[in-house]
Amino acid sequence: MRLALLALFSIGLMWADHRHQHLQEFRSAVAMLVYPVQAGVNLPVQAGAWVLEQLRSHQTLVEDNRRLREEQLHLNALMLRFEALEEENARLRELLDTSVRLRDPLMAAEIMAVDLDPFRQQLVINRGRVHGAYPGQPLINAQGVVGQVLESHPLHSIVLLISDPSHALPVLVNRTGLRTLAVGTGNPQLLELRYIPPAEDLEPGDIISTSGLGGRFPADYPVAQVTRVERIPGESFARVEARPLARLDRSREVLLLRPVNGNATERPAEIGAEAPAAESAPEDRP
Repeated sequence: MRLALLALFSIGLMWADHRHQHLQEFRSAVAMLVYPVQAGVNLPVQAGAWVLEQLRSHQTLVEDNRRLREEQLHLNALMLRFEALEEENARLRELLDTSVRLRDPLMAAEIMAVDLDPFRQQLVINRGRVHGAYPGQPLINAQGVVGQVLESHPLHSIVLLISDPSHALPVLVNRTGLRTLAVGTGNPQLLELRYIPPAEDLEPGDIISTSGLGGRFPADYPVAQVTRVERIPGESFARVEARPLARLDRSREVLLLRPVNGNATERPAEIGAEAPAAESAPEDRP
């Protein structure tokens, strides 16, 4: 009898709710009472999912940011030689009506330590022999030439900046093709151009690039911009100062070049045995 009465009562409740919606308010009240319990039970699961999603999103953003920065650095480096190539193409078209240039492979590196002592301008980067770095390997960044690898260790390398007093780099003036030497002064914002006669056509604002004559740095990479030209009567050479384009005291990332047609890739062992300043020895007279 109880079962029959309960069954009839249930059927009546279902009919009343279905036909006349009499139990809607009752269900709403019960749902409000039960909701805190449901939320409390589901809270740990939601919190765990949110934490995992945040960690996943952060890691993805870090990886994307690193990848995009390396891509931007590579693209900027590929654009570095555009102006120098324009000047060179204008000169070569007059002779051969053609110009062929090979692109140099690049490897990104981060700066780990900086030593900007006036008598020693060096960096430490996080690329070594296991990554393919070797002594004498040239370095650039998105603005210009930075220096060359002085010592290559298994996991890191020591870089000699172009502003080091012992470093001399064969360069040429883009506008005129004048060849000279860019010598470090110990100041990361100042280079000296040596052995330029006073009568040469050289003006502040001229861009100088690597000439490729030293056999270590590939040609046509921007080095510095002329800031001062002083012609002193009676002197054999003008005093010329230039500002490095690479912003040596502010860079965070650099690119290591592997010249495809230079001695650096053909004979890394021999270059590693040379002193860093040896490149300037045969170039003391431009």
